[in-house]
Amino acid sequence: MVVIRLSRGGSKKRPFYNIVVAEQKNRRDGRFLERVGFYNPLASGNAETLRLSLDRVAHWVGNGAQPSEAVTRLVSEAKAKAAPAA
Repeated sequence: MVVIRLSRGGSKKRPFYNIVVAEQKNRRDGRFLERVGFYNPLASGNAETLRLSLDRVAHWVGNGAQPSEAVTRLVSEAKAKAAPAA
């Protein structure tokens, strides 16, 4: 099964997450099919906290990928942020 989930990067106590499409059997930080965005929970100042390719997420969900709970929350946050700009 294909899932859309967070892949952790960064250093100790400084998390950075890539939002990736991967096979469920692969490790959390292992092989993935496509990187569709990133999430930086500790971004400060003008740094970007969340970047997500909503069209690619919609493509993968349309092809049967299951987003994790955290990714579902981030997608809804990105849609809310993009809606006023449109």
